[in-house]
Amino acid sequence: MTAVRVLLADDQTLVRAAFAMLVESAPDMEVVGQAATGREAVALARTTRADLVLMDIRMPDLDGIEATRLIAADEDLAGVRILVLTTYDTDENVVDALRAGASGFLVKDTRPAELLDAIRTVAAGEALLSPGPTSRLIARFLRTPVAPVTGGPACLSERERGVLALVARGLNNTEVAEALGLSPLTAKTHVSRIMGKLGARDRAQLVIVAYESGLIVPGTT
Repeated sequence: MTAVRVLLADDQTLVRAAFAMLVESAPDMEVVGQAATGREAVALARTTRADLVLMDIRMPDLDGIEATRLIAADEDLAGVRILVLTTYDTDENVVDALRAGASGFLVKDTRPAELLDAIRTVAAGEALLSPGPTSRLIARFLRTPVAPVTGGPACLSERERGVLALVARGLNNTEVAEALGLSPLTAKTHVSRIMGKLGARDRAQLVIVAYESGLIVPGTT
């Protein structure tokens, strides 16, 4: 099995060292680079061809949000996933990071085993969205509505709207399938189709689009 290639981006040397020890302790992962600034993270993402960047939000020179945006916008780095680290799960900057292209977020005091599982999840192409923190963050930025996506609610079928409502709550494909009495494969197909219709690059972006567009309203999910 090919090891997940991880790039660590954090301005604190001790934090990077601790994460490096943890990642290297997993037989299916390896650290391919360490960056102390956002600009270094972008440069190393291009040279190391990491599968995943563990990105701190607050860094000098170029913060994690801008670094995430640059990596996500680079066609040559289309396969690179970004997992954002934050000190607090109510950090509204996480929303900006998700908008910029991050596939999920974790608080820094997450247990070691959970961090490793998160890396595997995001590296495999899934989004990592914790329902509680996600709901709080979404509710905060909904105070400033933005224009709806092209097509609006009419572009989705009733079934797709039901699936989207569950995804927006942070449920994974298996949980969506159980809630709606579908097979996991059918649920995955629905999610993929919804992403295509709404122009979302991954599940994290799908959640953002769902709330920003008004397709899903807090309290109705």
